[in-house]
Amino acid sequence: MKKLELKFENEEGKVVTYTLDKPVEPVDLVAVNNAMDEIIAQNVFTSSGGNLVAKQSARIVERNVSDIELA
Repeated sequence: MKKLELKFENEEGKVVTYTLDKPVEPVDLVAVNNAMDEIIAQNVFTSSGGNLVAKQSARIVERNVSDIELA
C-alpha cells in the first residue's frame, strides 16, 4: 500500500511526519505544497516539540512484503 508522507519541522527543529493512506497519483505537487502551507498557516497540528514551523519534504512511500517460507 502506498502512503503519502508529509514532513514538517517543529519549533524544536525536529522532524514531524504525518502519513496519509492511498494518495492520489500522479501526485499534484502544487496541491501538496499548498496543503502543507495551509497546515502550517492554520496551525492545524501540533507536536511534542511545539507548532509546525516549516515544510521539510513530502514523499510517496510504498511498502513491499515478501513472505519467507520457513523449513
